[in-house]
Amino acid sequence: MLRRRAARRLLTNVYFPITNNHFTESSLPILSIVTSSIVRSSTDIKRQGIIDALIALHGTTVTRAQLIAFEERGLGNCAFVGKLYKGVVRGTYDLTGVPSVSTGAPSVKAPRAARVAPVSPVAVQMSAEDEHATVSLAVPAGARPTDVLKQLEALVAQSSALAKIPERSPAFVAFGDFDIIRQIIKSKHFHPVFITGLSGNGKTFQIEQACAIEKVEHIRVNISIETDEDDLIGGFRLKNGETVFELGPIPVAMMRGCPITIDEIDLASPKIMCLQSVLEGRPLTIKKLGVTIAPKPGFTVFATANTKGRGSDDGRFVGTNLLSEAFLERFPITIEQAYPSIAIEKKILAKTYEQLGGTATAESNVFMETLARWAETIRVTYFEDGIEDLISTRRLVHIVKTYAIFGDQQQALTLCLHRFEPSVQAKFLDLYKKFAPDTEGEPVIPVITVEPVVAAFDPSVNF
Repeated sequence: MLRRRAARRLLTNVYFPITNNHFTESSLPILSIVTSSIVRSSTDIKRQGIIDALIALHGTTVTRAQLIAFEERGLGNCAFVGKLYKGVVRGTYDLTGVPSVSTGAPSVKAPRAARVAPVSPVAVQMSAEDEHATVSLAVPAGARPTDVLKQLEALVAQSSALAKIPERSPAFVAFGDFDIIRQIIKSKHFHPVFITGLSGNGKTFQIEQACAIEKVEHIRVNISIETDEDDLIGGFRLKNGETVFELGPIPVAMMRGCPITIDEIDLASPKIMCLQSVLEGRPLTIKKLGVTIAPKPGFTVFATANTKGRGSDDGRFVGTNLLSEAFLERFPITIEQAYPSIAIEKKILAKTYEQLGGTATAESNVFMETLARWAETIRVTYFEDGIEDLISTRRLVHIVKTYAIFGDQQQALTLCLHRFEPSVQAKFLDLYKKFAPDTEGEPVIPVITVEPVVAAFDPSVNF
């Protein structure tokens, strides 16, 4: 019992002065007596082996990703590295302060070596998360803007997040001002374009296919009333317990030199004005990082909208807002996209049907042509205030896809027209009967009495 108490007093006199930073030269003899009897544990040996292996593989500075890869290869548990050693850049670990255990010295942690900021930050020290279509950057405290910019450039250059070359669609048929869009993309000049038109007439699709044909990367971002500078330019996020800066789609497009489409821009709030300098082709300053990004050749902006930035008086496009005149003036070109002609629309429907595995027959060809003529007549009637709604090209494609699944024309029509009010459905189906060729079975028409859509309709008239 007396020996235990003496030992406890001895350890107390040695241990607590050291941990309270009261270590003096008079403690050295006692410390030498105690430490000389300490035998290094097997854990210390294993840890030193892991440190030696990491240094051999990656040098004296390792990243979190390298530690994870090390563990996945079954080479050892690196959890202690994250607890004991920190690097200059967040997410990195400096191994130069690790004590050597090969000399038989006690397992007492040695002072860390002086840290020197890396001259050229390496992209792998950050995280580029393609699976979430984001580019994220951990910014250490006191980091220089020039270093942060280099890290951003390295990340964006190595990552395919957000910017991708669209796939060419076999169902695409060029029409309208497609050649203008393609020429602007091909020129690699900065020349913003505002494309307006009714819903479902292929505004965004034309831009994507122009990029696909020219083999140019493209970024698409959808706008809502909640979209702000943080979404478009970038902002700080909390990911896996770590604060990172997530780069927005605008600077990514500028740094990769590719077109960006701002979809449904007339849904935006005045917060969209944060893009003023971008629409002038000037460098973009990210205030939260203190860096300025210059656009590369090939970067330009396309904006699509159902209105011309003046809102929707008839309530057809609920949520659209008034855009600032100063904002709209920064678009040199405005394209008014109409629905395709009957001939073009018929080609689109036929290609869509073939793309889905359908075989073109006399019956299917007549069906496509009937749909195209029917939709065109409805649009003409709509613009003359003769009917409450219209049929878009997208709606026709829906009908053809449904027909490819069920193989029944009338069923495809009925299912795809259910989105309209019953009275409008009845008018649409009644008009379709006048275009459809005579068949043995009469189509099922809702029993709703309506006024004729087109007075004195003559089915022989070629629309």
